[in-house]
Amino acid sequence: MSFRIEHSRGSASAFHHRDLPDPVERVVWVHEVSEPTLVIGSTQSLDSIDAEACASRGVEVVRRRSGGAAVLLMPGGALWVDVVLPAGDPLWDDDVGRSFGWLGERWANALKACGVSGAVVHDGPLVRTEWSSVLCFAGLGPGEVTVAGRKVVGISQRRTSSGARFQCAVMVRWDVDRHLELLSPVWRSRPRGTLDTAATGPGVALGALATALLTTLTSSN
Repeated sequence: MSFRIEHSRGSASAFHHRDLPDPVERVVWVHEVSEPTLVIGSTQSLDSIDAEACASRGVEVVRRRSGGAAVLLMPGGALWVDVVLPAGDPLWDDDVGRSFGWLGERWANALKACGVSGAVVHDGPLVRTEWSSVLCFAGLGPGEVTVAGRKVVGISQRRTSSGARFQCAVMVRWDVDRHLELLSPVWRSRPRGTLDTAATGPGVALGALATALLTTLTSSN
């Protein structure tokens, strides 16, 4: 059984509020944002964001239904892929921590197919840092993928009794300054620490990476 593929372009808000299929089935949604968007986690405090800075820079702030922290998505600057999996699917795992693993492996395979060596799928618990509560790519969760110790693929999950929606993001490059300028003054004044080396882009064209990922998913058992 393979995955059906759908492509879309538009606001992040409308896409985030898209309901799961009824009935839930295997599907991959590849979405391109039409405007700069700071996507924050389902429980992330708005106090961590500088709303005026976002507004002055034309950055929409959208809260997603899955966990994690803020990710800045720029048109043409990020690859956003949501993977929907029905409960009971052969790839399904009742253990939430383990449930990311198969998808992380697909991303690692896609990176390898694009000539990126050394992709590693994180199979341990959530790794928190001093910045991970506000910036998604500053931490590392199960199933997420690193290259040379830097996060390349971020994955969050929204789970119901019917299925799961895995939300994946890859950025062309890890632009720390652009992320920081959208955070509250309290966060901007903090020492950067290891923030600059926490993440990186894949070093390959996002279109090629998307094609490689879709190939691995459509050949899934």
